[in-house]
This record gives sequence, structure tokens and C-alpha cells, in this order.
Amino acid sequence: MNGILIIGAGLAGLTVAETLRAEGYEGPVTLVGSEAHPPYHRPPLSKGFLLGDTAEAQLAMRGAEAMAKKNITLKVPEGTQRAGAGATAIDRSARQVTFGDGSTLPYDGLALCTGARLRPLPLAGADWQGIFGLRSLDDSRAIKATLETAQNVVIIGGGFIGLEVAAVARRKGKHVTVLEAADRLMARVVPPAISQFYLDLHGSQGVDIVLDALVSELAGRDGCVAAVRTKDGREFPADLVLVGIGVMANAELAQAAGLDVEGGIVVDACSRTSDPAVFAAGDCTVRRLDDGSLRRLESVQNAMEQAKSAAAALLGRERPFTATPWFWSDQYDVKLQMAGLSAGFDSAVMRGATDLTAASRKLSVYYYKAGRLIAIDSLNQSADHLTGRKLLDKGISPTPEQAADISFDLNGLLV
Repeated sequence: MNGILIIGAGLAGLTVAETLRAEGYEGPVTLVGSEAHPPYHRPPLSKGFLLGDTAEAQLAMRGAEAMAKKNITLKVPEGTQRAGAGATAIDRSARQVTFGDGSTLPYDGLALCTGARLRPLPLAGADWQGIFGLRSLDDSRAIKATLETAQNVVIIGGGFIGLEVAAVARRKGKHVTVLEAADRLMARVVPPAISQFYLDLHGSQGVDIVLDALVSELAGRDGCVAAVRTKDGREFPADLVLVGIGVMANAELAQAAGLDVEGGIVVDACSRTSDPAVFAAGDCTVRRLDDGSLRRLESVQNAMEQAKSAAAALLGRERPFTATPWFWSDQYDVKLQMAGLSAGFDSAVMRGATDLTAASRKLSVYYYKAGRLIAIDSLNQSADHLTGRKLLDKGISPTPEQAADISFDLNGLLV
């Protein structure tokens, strides 16, 4: 028996491995990572770890000893092996994976949890010292060290990662400028009202945010970044530049093997790919919905739930991922928690406040489409968020009047 081979030792890969064991699988399970670290939590990398509130030891999900107790073989690169650690080819007919160092591993079932990589900034000067992306523990370590002496921090991209790092840098007393190419912050994931709230929030903390900012060049001096220039002629001094313009799915391995890839490894609700022996989960995937459309989610929940579905499918069982998508972001003293997908909403009501301004730190926004609740954004209202997830999971839609009335018990609808 060759057992189950899992490529990628992040949250999705680890969850596949541990779920297999929890579901009673007794064959070999091998988890192969491309980083020289056991599996670790990524969300704190742009928040608590960077700020210094979370110790590096707290990032670890499982050590090698804990996995050994579950009879999970963990393979991560060491020393000179690091350059050739990644998988380079899948031979689907032979059911074998080849790695950069020439080694091979066979499989009965294969789970691809290869994650995503940072989208590069294709501009002159992008290789100056002091320019960073943030995806890995090593990235966060380097940013944290540079942040200690930097005075001027420029962040290219006003998404979650960029704004979370902006909040950390301001709390450390740095001058922070955020350059966003779109006309509002976090435009891909939140509605305009939430974008405006965060524009006001960061402005109140002293962050300079420039919208419609098209970066043209990164200028340097003595090998280090010195400024970021925009196409309209402005120049922003910088000792540290964070590039946060999104990620790309690591789907090349799957594509070269002939699997269905469309902006990510295409999977169904049970994490099955176009090969019945190959499954995929996490940020490397895109899910084909029942109507034929594709949905790509980048979240802790998506990684975990797809991984559980993949493990079940590897065992010949059906466990479709049907839960409502949810996400979160911590910036300053505000926790944003999102349940559902608000795109396409046609009306919205607020619960807990009458307006949405930087001074409103505790409220929820309920989004409706054709009279049905489709999503909830909560600011420092975790109870609302949890209730909202349950309502959306069950397909229960309070009326807009009920959602707006704080005296109305929404939990009562779940009974």
C-alpha cells in the first residue's frame, strides 16, 4: 500500500492528514511541505506576531512529534535541500510525484494543498532591499526586523494584509502611507460603506491613504528602497515597502499534469479534481458551483472545510462543503467579521447603530437581495456574526425590520 500523499504542509494539508486519521484511515499518510517549518498559523503573521503580541512558538499548529503520534510522516526541507524541496511533476498513470531533488513518492490517493504565492509587482526597482511581500513566516520575520528601524512605511495595496500591516506600523509609531489603485479600500471583498469606514478609521489613526494611486516606480539608494513614485508624479519616501496586491494559486503542478485548472485547481463541493485519484484543498483551488460558475475563496475556513471534504472523498465518502463562507480582519481595536458574500446586494440595514462612521465601533450590517438575507458584516459584534452564520447556514432570513431592531432576538428564529 502506497497510502495517501499530501503536497503542502499548511492548514489545508495538515487538516487532510489529521481528518484521515480521525476517520479511521490506517494506511500510510505522508505530508510534504516546501518550507523548513512544521505547519503554522498564518493569520497572526500580519497582526499579533508582527506587533509582538504573539510569540513565534504560538504560531505552531503541530510539531513533528505530535504528528508522529498519529503516524503522519512529515517531510520538510532542511539545509541544502530547501532549493529542491518542491514537487515538480505528477505522473498520474504511475501515481507518482517527482520532486526537485530527483526523488519520487508513490501514492494511492493524492491531495494537492499547494496554496498560493504573492502576485509580483512588475515595476522597475521591485528588487531593492527593504521591499517585502507577506505570505510566510520568513516574510513576517524579515518585515518585523526591518520595521524596528524604519520610519517611513509605504504599503502598495489597500486589501486586508496591507491594512493590517498599516495598523501594526502605526501602533509602532511609523509614518504610514497606503497606495491603493482602486477608488476604495478592500474593494474586492467589502461593500462601499465598509470601505469608507476603514478609510475613516485609518485616517483617524494618522495613516495617509491615497486612492486611485497607480505606482510607476520604486526608487532606491545604495541598494535600498528610498521612495515609491506614482504615475501622476508624486513621490512617497520609504524605508520599508510592503507589496500587497493579491496572490496567485499555485496550480502549475496540477496544470502540467493535465488536471482542470481555471485560475486555480478546479474542484467540486467534495474537493474532487478531474482525476478520481487526485483531490485539492485551500488557496490553490477554485470551486465549480452547481450552476457551472467558479468561486475562489481565500480563507482559513475554506482551507479547513475543503480539506475535510477531501479527506472524506479520499476514503470514498461524500462530505460536501456547504457552510456559509466567513472571514475576519483585525485592525486597531476593530474586528471585522464577515459571513456570506455581499456582492449583488440590493438593500442593507444596520443593527446596533444608526450610521456607519469611524466612531461606530460596534454594529452589524445585514445585506439583502430580493428580500433574502445574503450576508452580514459585523464590527466588534461577534455574537451577531455567529448568529448570522447560523441563519445563513439554515437559509433563515429575518426581515430587514427584525434585523434592524436590536430588541428583536434573532436567535429566536433558529429554534
